[in-house]
Amino acid sequence: MNQENIKNKIEITNKVDELILVVKREKLFPQGDFSGLKSIDKEEMESYLQIISDHKEFLPRSLMENDPNYKQIIPYLVFKNEDKYFLMQRQSKATEQRLKNKYSLGIGGHIRQEDIVSADIIDWSKREFEEEVDFQGNYKVNLIGILNDDSNAVGQVHIGFVFLIEGDSDSIKVKSELKSGELFTLEECNQYYDLLESWSQIVVDYFKSN
Repeated sequence: MNQENIKNKIEITNKVDELILVVKREKLFPQGDFSGLKSIDKEEMESYLQIISDHKEFLPRSLMENDPNYKQIIPYLVFKNEDKYFLMQRQSKATEQRLKNKYSLGIGGHIRQEDIVSADIIDWSKREFEEEVDFQGNYKVNLIGILNDDSNAVGQVHIGFVFLIEGDSDSIKVKSELKSGELFTLEECNQYYDLLESWSQIVVDYFKSN
């Protein structure tokens, strides 16, 4: 999609359409894409961040939701306190209608240009966490990996950088587009497996095997 076509389409879309961070699929996966949750180390993360820095674009969300040539960059944050994970349910009026009422282990959202005050995705993740939930306590952020799932229309246009948020308190509750949230053991989360969004199913499978 060239810039002229984008400009023409912007004129017929909502003029307050959110501009979100995207990177062309071919730039993110120069050696071909993968499926699932792939563990990466700090050095590999730096390589992805460099790709994002070099090739980032901020384009209208309404266009990007249906353009698999681009990947929307999503910090995907899983909260854990002791042996329990924070399982949430999205509202029926969620912005992403394809995920409405689904259960999720991931706290996440799109990155806008004004969100990027540093090149550190940990900073982006902390900001997203504090925007989406009300947590009373201290926490640390640990990198898990990168998640790609092209098996459905939502996954085809998103890529997740998955982090484990380990908190020292169970005082956490939802806000924003989330309907409810409760701490469950992994075994209890698994009972909701068929109701989970696909990314959360992949995360549960990852934790079960690690």
